[in-house]
Amino acid sequence: MSVDCVVEDDRWGDIDALAQLACDAALERLGLEPSVFEISVLACDDARITALNADFRDKPAPTNVLSWPSEERGAAIDGEMPLPPQPVPDPELGDIAIAYDTCAREAAEAGKSLRDHTLHLLVHGTLHLLGFDHERDRDATLMEGLEIEILGKLGVPDPYRE
Repeated sequence: MSVDCVVEDDRWGDIDALAQLACDAALERLGLEPSVFEISVLACDDARITALNADFRDKPAPTNVLSWPSEERGAAIDGEMPLPPQPVPDPELGDIAIAYDTCAREAAEAGKSLRDHTLHLLVHGTLHLLGFDHERDRDATLMEGLEIEILGKLGVPDPYRE
């Protein structure tokens, strides 16, 4: 997979490697070949993600991660699997933005490593690009279960357990 990282905040360090790892793991779990898809990741700070959140969601506040799928892939029925993307004619799955300040604060508050929390948020964002969501109950259960499974294979503990 081609994960194109634009790093606006140098505090992110090895975000390129983490993004590649997380995105590949999510696609592989769903039986998709990572090498044929493209994802763009913006590694930014709270100021930038606040502007994006205001522009795209009318929420002028920082958040940890945002995602913009290249097309709607969500399932019509709560709890069903979304339709898988087709790499032809367009291999682009979409864009993810992740904010350092919020991620670092959340990780510290939860007693988690920044690496593990970042991997979780990148897997979460990738699943959004693939049509998964957490607005409806069964969709949320499906998405969280996939996150736990994918992260477990990456050596990251269940992010939903305290």
